Amino acid sequence: MTNKLKYLIKISLNKKIKTKWFVIVNILLVLLVIGMVNLDTIISAFGGDFNEKTNVIVKDNTNEVYDLFKTNLGLSQNYLTDLENVNLSKSEETREKLIEDIDSKDVVIIINNDDTNTIKAEIISDQFVDTVLYQTLTSAINSSKITLSMSKSNIDPYELASINAPVDISRNILDETKEEEDEHKSFFMGIIFPSFILPFFMLIIFLVQMIGGEINEEKTTRSMEIIISNVSPKTHFFSKIIASNIFILLQVFILFIAGLIGILIRKYTAASSFSLGSEFDLSSIWNTLVSSGVSERLIYVIPITIILMFLSFLAYSLIAGILASMTTSIEDFQQVQTPIILICLFGYYLSMLAPTFEGSIFIKIVSYLPFISVLISPPLLLLGQIGLIDALIAIAILSGTIYLMLKYGMKIYKVGILNYSTTKIWGKMFKAIKD
Repeated sequence: MTNKLKYLIKISLNKKIKTKWFVIVNILLVLLVIGMVNLDTIISAFGGDFNEKTNVIVKDNTNEVYDLFKTNLGLSQNYLTDLENVNLSKSEETREKLIEDIDSKDVVIIINNDDTNTIKAEIISDQFVDTVLYQTLTSAINSSKITLSMSKSNIDPYELASINAPVDISRNILDETKEEEDEHKSFFMGIIFPSFILPFFMLIIFLVQMIGGEINEEKTTRSMEIIISNVSPKTHFFSKIIASNIFILLQVFILFIAGLIGILIRKYTAASSFSLGSEFDLSSIWNTLVSSGVSERLIYVIPITIILMFLSFLAYSLIAGILASMTTSIEDFQQVQTPIILICLFGYYLSMLAPTFEGSIFIKIVSYLPFISVLISPPLLLLGQIGLIDALIAIAILSGTIYLMLKYGMKIYKVGILNYSTTKIWGKMFKAIKD
């Protein structure tokens, strides 16, 4: 049995790996991953420049607003606006001259007196202005107008200074288990973690379709009858599961190496920061995770995530093989696999929303469910919304599910592997389980 199992695994792997398409697709995949990691560098090579600063040129015809605007612009900076990428300057040129000399990275602001509203402003640019930057500029202009209006209303200078001074805000969280950094941590994790889950999600779909397609191909060509006459359905079933999981793990390794190469290229080519602001740089994100205590949890989150991934690959391959055995064509399997894809999709979207479910019993229960626990438990564990015991419970439930599928699924596979009838599929499955 062992020799036959090894032979079938070898044959199945050779059909997947020793093809021109496997080589071509993986070369393209590696190039795609490396390209995505270094997207800003590639765009820069074709004329784009993410490091080029925006020149904000102010023409202050009131001779009173520029200093106020400069101060308020600094106060308007937030985590979405990196003013280090803005060059602010004052110009004495005429409006016509400024428009004549304007560049694609220039934003010209002309401020004039207004009898009704103190001041009025005009923002001129050759290209579109980033929405967040535009809102920051208009906010600074409005704040300057308010300050100027109050100064002209004979308000005491000390009171005016007090009004314009930024508020000293101290953050006080009464719950001792919460820290100020946790407020930013959930935001980061809601973006970052799904980015790592997405490749796994895609590999699950690929795994399910691959097993179903291979089994149905053998049934359609009637080669299944020849195979089963020489080996037991159990040996055939295990060969498909093992070969498919080895192939998927090989793809995971290729993706990992491609990502690592991309990061190294980015590091040594001094690639620019393609982000919404400095807080979105990798180093800043890591510092935030360290300060919030998340990095310490990685010691046990990473091993648990790997275990859940391996078990989930096995679980999805088992359910795909069992269902494929009861179908007679790839079209039939496409219909049968739809619930599997929907369950996986449900888990993926919940993983993106995980940071918003803090304290919810619903999300904690969902993190135990097999097939989607791999997508839910790791982010919740990393955020501290569930404990190590909860993650171990998820592993135990998933392991129990795999055991039940092996015990009862094998009975279904034995009946369905030589079944070519498309009628009463579910009835045959339940009958096989009872026998």
